[in-house]
Amino acid sequence: MASSKNTTVIKGGKLIDGNGGPVVDNPVIVVEDGRIKQVGTAKSIDAPKGAEVIDVAGQTLMPGMMDLHIHLNMFNNLTFKNYRVAQWEVTPELQQMYMLFHSQLCFEMGFTTLRDLGLISSRGLMTDECCAVRDAVDAGIFAGPRLIIGAFTTGTGTHLDLINPRAALRPGFNTADGPDELRKLARTNLLKGCDVIKTCASGGGGTDREEPDVRNHTQEELDAIADEAHAQHKRCAIHCFTPDAQRMALKAGADTIEHMVFHDDDSIEKIAEAGTPVTPTLLHRTDHAIEVRREIGTPEFTLTKMKRIQPNCYETFQKMYKAGVKIAMGTDMGFEPDMGSNGDELAVYVDLGMKPMDAIVATTRNAAEALGMLEDLGTLEAGKIADIVVVDGDPSTDIKVLGKRENIQMVMKDGTVFVDRRPGKDVRVIQAEHKSWRIVDA
Repeated sequence: MASSKNTTVIKGGKLIDGNGGPVVDNPVIVVEDGRIKQVGTAKSIDAPKGAEVIDVAGQTLMPGMMDLHIHLNMFNNLTFKNYRVAQWEVTPELQQMYMLFHSQLCFEMGFTTLRDLGLISSRGLMTDECCAVRDAVDAGIFAGPRLIIGAFTTGTGTHLDLINPRAALRPGFNTADGPDELRKLARTNLLKGCDVIKTCASGGGGTDREEPDVRNHTQEELDAIADEAHAQHKRCAIHCFTPDAQRMALKAGADTIEHMVFHDDDSIEKIAEAGTPVTPTLLHRTDHAIEVRREIGTPEFTLTKMKRIQPNCYETFQKMYKAGVKIAMGTDMGFEPDMGSNGDELAVYVDLGMKPMDAIVATTRNAAEALGMLEDLGTLEAGKIADIVVVDGDPSTDIKVLGKRENIQMVMKDGTVFVDRRPGKDVRVIQAEHKSWRIVDA
């Protein structure tokens, strides 16, 4: 093999390639110019002359992980004691900085690709700000994960409109009603540069004084929104809490269905038959998440609702998994839990009966396929972009190792090492010590 100054060889103890097959011992990955050139074993591959060799013997190599449902631009609980204070005191410009910070926290935990599904603030939609963060990372101005940007495209008084308090000012073209207006809002978001159109077919769980079974759009409106996304070769993600909402989303041609909450046998059968990926977002439903929400000032009505639907979420996940529904990992992290704890979502899946390897596939191959990016991402195979995570431990037998910072030993994106926690190394994206940041309103 010819030598190259842009060639890196990674030698590990085990390999999980993301396809769901058996773990490979003593793997070797050759990375050249940001892509994987070869994947094999120590017996089958010799390091090219002059290549940089990274020896992580005893550790596990796996694809960079992905979270397909996250709100990086949400008013945070990391530097504010009460998120309702943040809603009024944080400007869009500052929140843009928080978005980058939140994405970097996830990046340092092995999440090399994040699909952000948007935000609306009291100043309007944040599509411009979100796209700017993505573009800054893509340009190499800032280090961060690959960002896929979604934009809210919903009606007046719908679930995503209620992310803001009812009394909030709503300046500008933030929501729309009727197929024609919603087409214009979708086109406006696409003009701003978003990658995904995000809309809702039903009510939700994390908003005040709103029930999950409230219909958000007519079928004609959903059809128009999805059609506009597809007309510009983009994807449409539809929030669904109920079986009726799921059926509406399928009819509209949703590329992904967001959340697992309620179900019936017919809706599960139709989703499985269509092959439409579903993001479970169960970390957002745990007792820990509910307590974090309580601590940051969430109204009791919302907390009661979150706890009430929790068993439905878990049951729906179990039935969808058993039925063969394609599951693509998504957390719905925004207010809670801490950004960077994305890997704990996979532990929830396993606790509910999913095989650890299937959970890994959900955050790698399935996620890449749901994004339409499987040609480049999601598995460790020749020709793909070199997004590689080195893990101290074997997540195929203990999925919880992915939730601990010290276990994420190295994070490579596009063939470049951005995080290296191995003994004697201190390569990081965020220079501040973890959780040393100030609570502004304390």
